[in-house]
Amino acid sequence: QVQLVESGGGLVQAGGSLRLSCAASGRTFSSYAMGWFRQAPGKEREFVAAASWRGGSTSYADSVKGRSTISRDNAKNTVYLQMNRLKPSDTAVYYCAADKVPYRNPVVSTPSSYDYWGQGTQVTVSS
Repeated sequence: QVQLVESGGGLVQAGGSLRLSCAASGRTFSSYAMGWFRQAPGKEREFVAAASWRGGSTSYADSVKGRSTISRDNAKNTVYLQMNRLKPSDTAVYYCAADKVPYRNPVVSTPSSYDYWGQGTQVTVSS
């Protein structure tokens, strides 16, 4: 059983920064790509970013590209999402997820490609 636990969310003013963390356990973390998704009220869950199993390949949604960085520390079984220059439109619950397929590269952005999800962490950006 894989467990993913997100942390680092909170309330921040527009233009500020947050660093989300996702700690994983229960599977060989370093063998799987990891992704970040978000879901705003009344909207579908959407892709934010993903990193390959070693972290060498990354992908970002256009909405966060240039403002966010995904990284991972396989020794700590943790994936991070650094978000800068936050906007009110970034307000959502952020989820980390683990890819179904080991060693997949390039990474994928469809939620159905991920089989384990965390409980989410709320990010609220005030204007």
